[in-house]
Amino acid sequence: MSKKVSEEVSETVGADSAQPDGAHALAVRVRARLHLIEQHAAQTEREGGLPAPVLAALHDAHLFRMLLPRSIGGLEVAPEAFIETLELLAAADASTAWMVAQGCGCSLAAAYLPAASARQVFGANDAVLAWGPSGTGARIVAADGGYRVTGQWHFASGNRHAQWLGGHGSVYENDGAPRLDASGKPVERTVVFPREAARIDGQWNVMGLKGTGSDGYAVTDLFVPDAMTYQREAPGERREHGPLYNFTGMNMFAFGIAAMGLGIARAMLDAFVAVAKEKSDRVTGKRLRDSGVIQAEVAKAEARLLSSRGFMLATARELYGVAVGGAAFTGEQRARMRLSTSWATTEARAVADFAYTTAGATAIFASGPFERRFRDIHTLTQQVQAHASNFELVGQSLLGVPSSSRLM
Repeated sequence: MSKKVSEEVSETVGADSAQPDGAHALAVRVRARLHLIEQHAAQTEREGGLPAPVLAALHDAHLFRMLLPRSIGGLEVAPEAFIETLELLAAADASTAWMVAQGCGCSLAAAYLPAASARQVFGANDAVLAWGPSGTGARIVAADGGYRVTGQWHFASGNRHAQWLGGHGSVYENDGAPRLDASGKPVERTVVFPREAARIDGQWNVMGLKGTGSDGYAVTDLFVPDAMTYQREAPGERREHGPLYNFTGMNMFAFGIAAMGLGIARAMLDAFVAVAKEKSDRVTGKRLRDSGVIQAEVAKAEARLLSSRGFMLATARELYGVAVGGAAFTGEQRARMRLSTSWATTEARAVADFAYTTAGATAIFASGPFERRFRDIHTLTQQVQAHASNFELVGQSLLGVPSSSRLM
């Protein structure tokens, strides 16, 4: 685990001591578990899931409960603490961090489900909900007391240690007609059901983030009671009104992905600096650290990480303050949030590429500090939250061009 990323987090994570359980206490618990996570990283990747000691340590630190409401025993931390925790975890192992991030993002369902349902799903200390993205053609058909659901989804990260799965899909009336909202757009709903009710494909065979076990899953004509369903981000269905829940799920997923990118990149840059102090150029015989070009590029990489990280943390801190004050986010503030996360992710990938490329053949060995992280960051940045089109959305906002994207 990078000493530098731990120091950077230490400088800021204690700033919000009013957070339940204490943001500083949370950081202390995380750092106490990083060595264990690193020790098991290869096993996590090989087995496609969290080894039992790591999973137990994560639950013991309440890391899957960071975004859960206090009303059901969650930590309800500010986005800043969430970001810094994931940064630390990702520097140790990106797959572990990803599963924590996705589990926390899914747990925002607790702010919308009826209170009894939220307690049923998330009441246990080891409770985890996993799901994949929408847009898969799932059908949620109205029935007496609930819905009958047929659908197939992908990318249920961490489902192998989850007790519950969720699915997003379009709602249809029992006569087959699509349900439309007041503006004539199709209504989408999220359903939550026990994992054992689904068929899991178990075919997670990818380049990076191999340890996340992000399997596909399906259900056919499954009845889900109305109390186990909700409409994401619908103000009328949100029953938790703490400042954290002014942020959308998309906001928190974006913060998480950017944080993980920064953590991976920091670990790779620190590893390169260690290599550069010892490795010599085969042509000149000089150590890499003595190259003026490398000296300048290392400084630029450091600036990229620190500046993009600072931009995102400052944005998260500012908007949390807005939420504490009871105000809704303006379009400009939502755009700045999207810009800060997209920029941090982009800069993290650039720094990781610099470290990997400049380390030369040293970086290609699976036993070293670069190879898995290189695969992980290039898998992480394929996710929609890291796509270049995010900058287009921000540009539209800055130029006054209307956008209906859910990412904003």
